[in-house]
Amino acid sequence: MPTVEEIYRYLQTLAPLNLQMEFDNSGMLIGAPEVPVSKVLLALDVTDAVVSEARDIGAQLIVSHHPLIFHPIRNLTCSPETEKLYALIRSGIAVLSFHTNLDIADGGVNDVLIRLLGTEPLEALDSSGCGRIGEYSRSVPMPDFLVMCREKLQTNGLRFLDAGREVRRLAVMGGAGGSAIRDAWQKGCDTYVTADLKYHDFLLAQELGLNLIDGDHFCTENPVLSVLQLQLQEAFPEVETVRSRRHRQLIQFA
Repeated sequence: MPTVEEIYRYLQTLAPLNLQMEFDNSGMLIGAPEVPVSKVLLALDVTDAVVSEARDIGAQLIVSHHPLIFHPIRNLTCSPETEKLYALIRSGIAVLSFHTNLDIADGGVNDVLIRLLGTEPLEALDSSGCGRIGEYSRSVPMPDFLVMCREKLQTNGLRFLDAGREVRRLAVMGGAGGSAIRDAWQKGCDTYVTADLKYHDFLLAQELGLNLIDGDHFCTENPVLSVLQLQLQEAFPEVETVRSRRHRQLIQFA
């Protein structure tokens, strides 16, 4: 049976830690490296529900995209912020998080996202190596593209700006990608799919003549977990690898 450390080393071959951005905190965030693992739970975030789910199914390891510990912890007094840490330690559950390094890595969040939307990645979107650009063999009417996006992302709804252009050259960035709107425009894209967009992001896209789609943070990043599940099952067939059933899109539309 593999240990936490062995699974950690394998995941680093998929998303090397040296790719992570300076502000990030990817890596082994809690737990003992030598603990044997028979069950892994994959989740985008380590929420209270995910911690309970891991305990209920008997997982020794949670692999998440967003780091459980992101900002420095100044004390470990009892609080809502530290209760998850206590719960994980008491239950002997380790946590590995692969964040911006999984965004940037080949085959990671953004490659999975652009392939999910029906085209192959041609190049990175921004200078950090994050995001992807792809091109369809023929133009797709924006209304048809929106229907496809909603279906593929399995989202409750889309926020979007239709700039009056058909979709041919697509940019994507899973998660919060408002800072790369100009990158998408400068690289000749007519459409950009990302998440967590602000009002002024839509104003900018309107002025640039860029179709802009907010596909939800969870929905644009969660698809990578299906790929990680298959990779872990192939690498460690003796380990049961499951995706969280309790963590899902939070945002709803009336």
